[in-house]
Amino acid sequence: MLRLAVLVSGGGTNLQAIMDAIKAEKITNAEIITVISNNEGAYALERAKNYGCEALLLAPKDFPTREDFNQALLAALLDRQIDLVVLAGYLVVVPPCVIEQYPNKIINIHPSLIPSFCGTGCYGLHVHEKALARGVKVSGATVHFVDEGTDTGPIIMQKAVAVEQGDTPEVLQRRIMEQAEWFLLPRTIDLIANGKVHVDGRNVLIDE
Repeated sequence: MLRLAVLVSGGGTNLQAIMDAIKAEKITNAEIITVISNNEGAYALERAKNYGCEALLLAPKDFPTREDFNQALLAALLDRQIDLVVLAGYLVVVPPCVIEQYPNKIINIHPSLIPSFCGTGCYGLHVHEKALARGVKVSGATVHFVDEGTDTGPIIMQKAVAVEQGDTPEVLQRRIMEQAEWFLLPRTIDLIANGKVHVDGRNVLIDE
């Protein structure tokens, strides 16, 4: 059974998609052990409590130094014997010590088709603002492994979503969540939990 830690900074709609998929047995061989947030006001923590798993607040501001926070985050994951770290709208930079401990065991959902509209500063509505400003006709979402860079790890799955005339960043954000993110992240977790994802350099191979 794959032991999951889901890290979230906000409302946790992708977290809810994971929870719903586990309940519906669309994700098998995996369980959420803990939900970790850096934001005490994050509704994701309430979702965790309602679901019946641990809701853990770990905020950099509550530690004397950033390194103290980094080590506390790593210790929290190791103490709970986490197998896969899932970033579901987590706005804290994952520290190198965690990335080193979990090579190809941290996944992130990004609301664009990487390598478009990604990297430093591209998160949340900013991504969709940039996509609309560029005038693209297609956007989407990407699930990728996390490495030392920003949105640079091996791509696992992507799904395209049409950009429609008159879209606002908020409307496009919602469509991408509904049509891509809420499918891709649970699907990826299920594939990993069942041993169907293999990394070969920068290429990810999937046994369907």
